[in-house]
Amino acid sequence: MIRTVREGVDHIAAGTDHILFLVSLLLVSVWQRRDAPLGRMPMGDWLPRERWRSALGEVLRLVTAFTVAHSLTLALAAFGVLSPPSRWVESLIALSVLAAALDNLWPILRAPRWAVVFGFGLVHGFGFAGAMQDLGLSASDLAWPLLGFNLGVELGQLMLVALVLPLGFLLRRTAFYRVGVVLPGSVAIAAMALVWLVERSTDRVILGWGG
Repeated sequence: MIRTVREGVDHIAAGTDHILFLVSLLLVSVWQRRDAPLGRMPMGDWLPRERWRSALGEVLRLVTAFTVAHSLTLALAAFGVLSPPSRWVESLIALSVLAAALDNLWPILRAPRWAVVFGFGLVHGFGFAGAMQDLGLSASDLAWPLLGFNLGVELGQLMLVALVLPLGFLLRRTAFYRVGVVLPGSVAIAAMALVWLVERSTDRVILGWGG
């Protein structure tokens, strides 16, 4: 089980697409959307959260939704109940990163963010399942390895939250954070995700950025 916990942590650390999806969510978790957006200016509808508890609560909702969703599809795939084509799974993961990054700039995802994250988390779970299959585990003894891998993934996510969220909260009111971090960061993530989406859906290498 220790081995699969480590594999779960390693998969998050090496999975650039999973990391950038979470980073996109964390960058704006220290803000909240106003009821009436200010025109079409990028990020014009975001306001800083007043309290740490509010930002932490938002992150807990998002991480919980993501965890429940990917744990469900990871289990279904690991036990052979569902096995969608990896090409489409990877393409949809790229699309989820693109959508999350663009939503930081403009409110394109109208549903509550936790619900959107849950939906995308279902897709990411199938991606995690591919990593588990590479471990060559026996289909008759998957329960503990599955639990260990899931724990490793969660530990990796929590380490990312612990790194990004406090810094974001401290800087949330500054122009540097808005214009120097979130804006270029979201644009860069969206551009990378768009390249992944085209590469994965057409099975062609454009820039070879991986993911």
